[in-house]
Amino acid sequence: MKLGMRSVVALGLLLLGGVAGAQVTRISIATGGTGGIYFPLGGGMAKVWTDFVEGVEATAEVTGASVENVRLVVLDEAQVALGTGNVVFQAYAGTGRFEGKPQPILAIGAMYPNALQIATLSSTGIRRIADLKGKRVSVGAPGSGTEVMTKSVLEVLGVTYADFAQLQRLSFAENVNALKDGAIDAGSWSVGLGASSLVDLATTRDMELVCMTPEEQQKVQEAFSYYAPFTIPAGTYPGVDYDCPTVQVANVLFVHRDADPELVYQLTRALYEHKDALEQIHPVAQIISPEYALNSTPIPFHPGALRYYEELGLEVPAALKPER
Repeated sequence: MKLGMRSVVALGLLLLGGVAGAQVTRISIATGGTGGIYFPLGGGMAKVWTDFVEGVEATAEVTGASVENVRLVVLDEAQVALGTGNVVFQAYAGTGRFEGKPQPILAIGAMYPNALQIATLSSTGIRRIADLKGKRVSVGAPGSGTEVMTKSVLEVLGVTYADFAQLQRLSFAENVNALKDGAIDAGSWSVGLGASSLVDLATTRDMELVCMTPEEQQKVQEAFSYYAPFTIPAGTYPGVDYDCPTVQVANVLFVHRDADPELVYQLTRALYEHKDALEQIHPVAQIISPEYALNSTPIPFHPGALRYYEELGLEVPAALKPER
């Protein structure tokens, strides 16, 4: 029987002098595929919460990422999840993939930015967004924030799925294998900088990044408020020695709106107080902070998280306060 954060199971423990009761709250954290950042970062969160929140046992789960993660949280098959800000916003507001069906989720907070990173090999000749037309392209795993972001951004820039010679929906790890094997010409990642799958590709092949013009960045931002211009610095990946303009979206940690406020408060506090443990797992965790959360979270905070931010003395915008 799988139990959620809103379900506490009492365990009878036989001790030396009799029976004592212990309460354990089991938390499943919905992350993403093994080739991205969500899964290892979620594993770090699980350890922090298990070690520092009394009565909690947390585990990170491999999933199809953002869209699937919303479904898992709503069904209480996961109790905490990571998702890209575009998907999280659409789910909360009942737009896009969730048109007319707002989902009962609230945020712990934005964690770090995802950059749209479209990778190819030098031999394909692909350098700009328009070059993707007539090519074999993977747009990300089904139900992932990568696919949602890729589709919306490319359409604004005049490239649709119908323009591809072949459309595939592959995970990050599958993207790498397909590019190495010559099965696709380009693959899309919506992920933090330094993702292991992209490092692997850049280390073993002559990888190129498909970059945007400033005009393209502005066009995307005007169409979607949750996307912002971003530049992948030269040297982020081996052999990629140029700055690459693209767009970014925040990654958001979220829960069900009915999650226990006291437990969400404890999770939020432990997350920030032990952020150093997450930084040892991946450098993107250096960005995690209450200030980044207040500036980048696209939906209201859960009351438990809101309590933590207000205790810090931070001024929380009205738009980030949940309805009472």
